[in-house]
Amino acid sequence: MSGGLRLKLALLDNIIWLMLAAFFALCALTIPNFASWNNLVNILYHTTIMSMLVLAQGFVLMSGHLDLSIDAILAFAPGVAILAAVKWFPGMLGHPLTAIALTLAIGALIGLFNGVCIASLGMNAFMQTLSVSIVLRGLILFLIPLSIFPLDPVYSFIGKSRIAALGNLPAAIPVTFLIYFIFHILLKYTVFGRNYLATGGNPRASFVAGINTRRMIILGFVTAGVLSAVAGMLTAGRQDSVSNTMGSGMTLLAFAGALLGGTSMSGGKGSAFGMLGGAILLGMFSNALNLLGVKVTLIHAAQGTLIFLAILVDRFRAALRSSMLRKDQLRRLHHHSVHEQTENVISS
Repeated sequence: MSGGLRLKLALLDNIIWLMLAAFFALCALTIPNFASWNNLVNILYHTTIMSMLVLAQGFVLMSGHLDLSIDAILAFAPGVAILAAVKWFPGMLGHPLTAIALTLAIGALIGLFNGVCIASLGMNAFMQTLSVSIVLRGLILFLIPLSIFPLDPVYSFIGKSRIAALGNLPAAIPVTFLIYFIFHILLKYTVFGRNYLATGGNPRASFVAGINTRRMIILGFVTAGVLSAVAGMLTAGRQDSVSNTMGSGMTLLAFAGALLGGTSMSGGKGSAFGMLGGAILLGMFSNALNLLGVKVTLIHAAQGTLIFLAILVDRFRAALRSSMLRKDQLRRLHHHSVHEQTENVISS
């Protein structure tokens, strides 16, 4: 593969940052105070929850599957953990750190259930995670008819606290960037990351090569569950309460963010930083609509259009990549053929 083709493919994989820069420039020129420091911090702060869901959805998409239960886990994991800590078992689970650990554990267990059903029992990922989402939403409506508040400051720290040493920056922002950096290292520089992407790209070949593809898929759903639980803690901390409506309708937007960030619907492709760009673009888009005073009903329509655009971008990117690789292969075959003919002429 030539250096020029590598550069073109790299630009294609990171097209989200070009889209982000273009959209930022457009908004900065047309919307007053959009590019102010306070508004930029506000965008990043209100993007943190969606960022966790984008990463969760994108990570599952990399394995070639889809998870429709992430927004339900966002509400269910902190809801059950807080109920257990303050109502069911206050003596045993009353410490806020225990409640945090329980929240993450609940997310992981739901992800484990999804992963085992899909990877080991062969259930369809769409239907499996949709049914789990409906069950979790029903349970959380039953368990928490009214909001639970206030929360312990330790539990709500990452959602609402600010760090004075970083210019009073919300703690959720550096936490989000740190998580994305960890996933960048995991996917790009570890054996697990290579095996995971290989599983999504070609499961059969990966299995023949000795990769435990079932384990990879299960770990993908477990990871998505944990990230969704983190999103739940961010949401609960921000509003200093747990409500049964948290996260409603965020799954498909997370799907759009993952696709815009370069994750492929067919699996095997994607990067953590690309998904971060997709999440920031979603946050920037929402912020621009709010500053323009767009009605809520039209915001829903605009979000639906954005989901359509994300699918379109994914298809365009896949078609363009395939075309570029095919042309490069034909060029190399032609070059090889010309080289052989030249050698035959010289030898004769």
